[in-house]
Amino acid sequence: MDNTELKKEHAKLKRIAVEIAGQIHDIVEDTLWSEYEKLPILSAQVVEAVKQANAFKEENGL
Repeated sequence: MDNTELKKEHAKLKRIAVEIAGQIHDIVEDTLWSEYEKLPILSAQVVEAVKQANAFKEENGL
């Protein structure tokens, strides 16, 4: 992969983490009392997504 492709892949991984964080935000803002049980699952997913994005960045010197 060239540098441009690496940056695009990194942006994709970051977007995945942001989308999960957005789901958490929506629950907290709108449906906390009825959907709070989803928070632990989404929290674990966002942590993993951020770890993957950070690892990709480090591995590829971005």
